[in-house]
Amino acid sequence: MIKLRFPNSESERKAIGFLAGRFSFKTFDDGCTLVPEAALSSLAVQGISFTVEGRAAYEYVIPKVRDSAASSL
Repeated sequence: MIKLRFPNSESERKAIGFLAGRFSFKTFDDGCTLVPEAALSSLAVQGISFTVEGRAAYEYVIPKVRDSAASSL
């Protein structure tokens, strides 16, 4: 998965609308979006601007298993 950012919320909405149903992706509160490498060229062809930040770090790819509010035994 590749980590990228969009320059504004309008570009992000347009990208998410395009990606939905075509590619798997995940967005985060900090403004980054993870997409498969194959999605990059499709976004560029659609004229959606974005900045690639590189490959996603482990903490973005693997979902959190434990909740910080878990009770102790």
